[in-house]
Amino acid sequence: MTVRMQVEVTGVVQGVGFRPAVARIAARRGLTGSVSNESGVVRCEFEGAADAVAAAIAEVGAGPTPLSRVDAVVTAELQCRNDSGFVIATSRAGGAARTIIPSDVATCPNCLAELHDPGNRRYGHPFITCTDCGPRYTVITDLPYDRDATTMAAFTMCEACRREYTDPTDRRYHAETIACPDCGPRLEFRGIAGRPVPGHMPGDDPITAAATALCAGKIVAIKGIGGYHLACRADLDEPVELLRSRKGRPDKPFAIMVGGLDEAARLVELDHAARQALAAPTAPVVIAPRNAGSRAAGSLAADAVAPRLADLGVMIAYTPIHHLLFDRLGPLPLVMTSANTSGSPILFRDSDIDDRLDGIADAVLTHDRRIVVPCEDSVVRVDGDTTDGDTTDGDTTDGDTADGAAIIPIRRSRGYAPMPVTGVASPVPLVATGGDLKTTFCLLGRDGHAHMSSHLGDMSDPRTQRSFTDALDHLQQMTAVTAAAIACDMHPRYATTAWAHRAAGGREVIEVQHHHAHAVSLLAEHGLLGTPAVVLTFDGTGYGTDGVVWGGEFLALGTDPSVFTRVAHLAEFALPGGENAVREPSRIALDLLWRSGIGGLDDLHPATTVGDLGLRIIAQQRAKGLGCPTTTSMGRLFDGVSALLGICAHVTYEGQAAIELEACARHGVPDSAALDRMAIDQEPTPGTLDHRHIIAHLSAGLRAGRGRADLAATFQQWVIDASVRVATDAAHTLGINTVGLTGGVFANTALRRGIGATLEQRGLWVLTHATVPPNDGGLALGQACVAAATLAARAERPTSRGEE
Repeated sequence: MTVRMQVEVTGVVQGVGFRPAVARIAARRGLTGSVSNESGVVRCEFEGAADAVAAAIAEVGAGPTPLSRVDAVVTAELQCRNDSGFVIATSRAGGAARTIIPSDVATCPNCLAELHDPGNRRYGHPFITCTDCGPRYTVITDLPYDRDATTMAAFTMCEACRREYTDPTDRRYHAETIACPDCGPRLEFRGIAGRPVPGHMPGDDPITAAATALCAGKIVAIKGIGGYHLACRADLDEPVELLRSRKGRPDKPFAIMVGGLDEAARLVELDHAARQALAAPTAPVVIAPRNAGSRAAGSLAADAVAPRLADLGVMIAYTPIHHLLFDRLGPLPLVMTSANTSGSPILFRDSDIDDRLDGIADAVLTHDRRIVVPCEDSVVRVDGDTTDGDTTDGDTTDGDTADGAAIIPIRRSRGYAPMPVTGVASPVPLVATGGDLKTTFCLLGRDGHAHMSSHLGDMSDPRTQRSFTDALDHLQQMTAVTAAAIACDMHPRYATTAWAHRAAGGREVIEVQHHHAHAVSLLAEHGLLGTPAVVLTFDGTGYGTDGVVWGGEFLALGTDPSVFTRVAHLAEFALPGGENAVREPSRIALDLLWRSGIGGLDDLHPATTVGDLGLRIIAQQRAKGLGCPTTTSMGRLFDGVSALLGICAHVTYEGQAAIELEACARHGVPDSAALDRMAIDQEPTPGTLDHRHIIAHLSAGLRAGRGRADLAATFQQWVIDASVRVATDAAHTLGINTVGLTGGVFANTALRRGIGATLEQRGLWVLTHATVPPNDGGLALGQACVAAATLAARAERPTSRGEE
C-alpha cells in the first residue's frame, strides 16, 4: 500500500545537516517527496510503501545527524502525488514560528582528515566545513537557515563546491558554509595599525607567518569563530608576562590551547570524562588539575599562565585555522585569551582591530568572513568521573559527558549558546538582563524555550552594553520573540538594572532579588519549577531585600516560583571601605577578627598588610559605622579568610582570593578534632551560620605556627559541616526533601562535592548546576522565570470590584 505522509519536525533541525540526512533516508528506503526548511520547522513529505514511510519517520524522529535535537514530530496523511524523486525544496520564510538556532561546532573528524590529506582538494584549507561542523550561530543573519541567510553569502560557490552542494550522495549536500580554496574566504597576516611585522614579506603563507611570529615570542591576534583571541606561547614566562602587562590582567589565569589530547595530557590530569569534554563538538575550555610535571623547569606551561593556582584551563584546537597553526607549532602550547583589555568585551568587528589592539598585539591573523554576534569560549569543570578509558566521539549535551559524569558550566558560550533551556514559559514574552559581571541575557517566550545568550562580559563597559543590545536584537529576530516586559536585578546601581529601565519604553520592568534568581535558575534547568526546595545560594554580592549585601543565604521555595523565604543566612560582618574591601580583603579579615574577640592583631597578616595607619583608620570606620556596609556574603568570608591566612591580600580579578584559598586547601588536611569541638561548643543561633569560632581557631593556628594549607582545608571543611547542619535543619523543619546548591561559590569543587555528598548521605535529594553556570552567568534564567511566574500569578488573580 502506497501512502504519503507530511512530517513536521521541530527542535535543533536547521544548520545541522538535517535536510540532507532526510534525503539520504528517503533514498535508502526508496521514497519520493521533499524536505524543506521553514520558519519554525523542517517539513518533510514521504511517499512510498507504508512500512518504508513509517521507518523513515522513526529515523527522522530519532535525530538523523550528530548535532540535531528533535523536540517534536507531527505527522499528517496527504494525497499521493506520484513524484519522480525526492528533492530538497526551496526554503520558505514567513510565519511567526522559528526553529532553534544551532550553536557553533568544532571541526569534525572527517573534515580534519581531509584537511591533512595532500590528495584532497581542501588540503590545508583554513575554512573547511561540512554539515556536521563549523560556525552556525555567529554567522546566521536570518532564518530559515540557508547560505543566503549567513555571512557566507558574500562568497560565490565555485563549480566544484556547487556540485557537492547539489549532490545528494555527497556529505556536503546543502552544507550552507561550504567553501574551498577557490571560493574563499581568505586569510591575511599583517601588522597592527599599518606597522610591518619584522621578517614577514607580502605573499608569505599567513599560517606559517603567524606560527613564526608566535615562536619568536610575539603576541598575535587570531580571528576565530566568535571573535578575536590574543595568542602567545605558553611555555615561557616572558611573553605571558608581556601579554598580562598589555592586556591589563596581572593575575587572572589564561586559557591554554593545544593541538590534541596527548598535548593536553602533558599539562593537566585527564580522566575519561575530561577527555570526552575536551574532544566534544562544543570544544570548551576544561579546568583540570595541573600535572606535577607541568611546573618543572622547561615544562610546557609557564607559572605566569595561572599564578598560584593548582588548575589550568585547557582547550583543544577547534577550527581549521587552529589546527593548521599547530601543524606548524607541534606540541608548543599557546595562551589563547579573548582579544580585549580587562573588563571590555571581546573584539569581533574587523574595523576595530587597529584601534583596540594597537599596543596590545604585534600582528593579526584575520580573514574576511564576517562575525554577526560575538561568542567567547565556554569554560567547564568536569566532576565525578575517575574512570580510565578511550575517548568517545565526544557527542555530549549540556550537563553530562557521555558516561554520565557531571559537567559544571563556568561560562556558557560558544558551543552551547544560544541553545535554550526547555520546559519554561511566560504568559508575556520577556527578556531578563542578568548581572553586571559575567553578563548574559535570557529571552523567554510562550513556547517553553528560554534562549540564553553567550557570555557578554562586564556590563559596566559601554562597549559591552552595545554588544548586549546588538545580540538581543539579533536573537529576537532569530527567535521571533519580541520582549514585552523586562526582568532585571533589584540592585539600584547595576548597569543591567539601569539598562532595563532605560530601554523599557513603556514596557513593565520587574526587579528580582539576586539570590532568588539564582535559586530559581537551578530549579528551572532541572525542570523543577514549583518543587519545594531549600536552596543554598552562596556568592560574593547580591542586593538583599533589607538593603544588606547578601551572599550566604538559605532560601526556601515552594510551589510558586515568584515567592521565597529566607530561612537562614551567614552571620553578618562588615566590609570596611565598601568596594575597597573587595579589592583589599585584609579589611574584611580585620573585621572578622574583631567580631571574634581576637586582640593584639599586630602579628597577623591583615594588620601587617594594611599597616599601623590603615589599622587605626579601619578601626575608626568601624567604631563610627562609616563606609562599613554589612554583608552575609560567603564569597566575602572566603576572601577575608584568604587574607587572614596570608594567601591573597590584593585582588585583581573577581574571586581571586577565594580561588587561591581553594588551591591552597588542596594541599592541606582538615583538623577533624577541632571541627568536632567547634560543633559541640558553638551555641547555635537559629537561622544563622556563625563564623566566629572558626575565625578564632584560624588565628590561634597561625600563632601556633600551623601550616596555612591545613588551616585553609579546615576552614573549607567547617563551611561544609556548618552548611549541612543548617540546610538539614531547615529541610526537616519545612518537610522538604530537595536541597539545591547555587551561586558562584559552588564553582569550588571541594564545597560542591562535600556539601552535596553529606546531604545525600542524610537522605536529601541534592541539585547542582549542569546546564547554566552557578555564578551570575546563569542569573538571567532565574530572573526570567521569576518574572514569568509573577506575571502568571497576577493574571490568575481574581479582579477586584472597581479594578480595570
